[in-house]
Amino acid sequence: MTFPVRAITLDLDDTIWPIAPVMLRAEAVLDRWLRAHAPRTAALYPIEAVRALRDRIAGERPDLAHDYTTQRRLTLQHMLREGGEDLALAEPAFDAFFAARCEVEHYADSEAALARLAARVPLAALSNGNADLKRIGLMPLFRFQLGAREHGRAKPDASIFHAACARLEQDPAQVLHVGDDIEMDIVGGRLAGLRTCWINREARTWPEHHPRPDLEFATLTALADWLERAPHERTLRTDTASA
Repeated sequence: MTFPVRAITLDLDDTIWPIAPVMLRAEAVLDRWLRAHAPRTAALYPIEAVRALRDRIAGERPDLAHDYTTQRRLTLQHMLREGGEDLALAEPAFDAFFAARCEVEHYADSEAALARLAARVPLAALSNGNADLKRIGLMPLFRFQLGAREHGRAKPDASIFHAACARLEQDPAQVLHVGDDIEMDIVGGRLAGLRTCWINREARTWPEHHPRPDLEFATLTALADWLERAPHERTLRTDTASA
């Protein structure tokens, strides 16, 4: 079958960098900030309690499922109110958390592979998270960054994929979406009409009840190798290409 790739949309967390160590570090930074500036709140809300409260607020506000930033700010406001401290501290507390959230450590292959991909086709970041590529330093490699918060809906909703394709001025069938999450990235991208590439760094087993992605690679380097082997208009087997 013919497989045109005129542009690529990429997930961020757990595709370009691992998210778990980032969040652990950001939570620790926030905890230290609260201990210094809002000690009563810090005493009431150790890290585990902050996580539980954030999960509770997320459950109570399904309308904010696409907006992690507002969820976090509401969490901080609730904590400060319970601690009897100035609600104005919520914003600098969030700033401290968010600065740490943007201090990511890329997978070893990511930066070089992204540069190779960007040399071939336009790249767009498409994420449910709230990382800021300008702060992280990768924005020069991307045409734009579209987050769920800005769009108003999160992956796997087809509208966010279609919005990215429209900004790229490409038909969805000519855009390859790359990500690690089976439901959000691969199933969502496929249902929106995009080609899909599963970045499977942990050698997970693909669930049999889902149609397979068009491509599967363990690294972004392998994807860059694939893209460079032939022009963007490619002929592939009808089964999944993998490496």
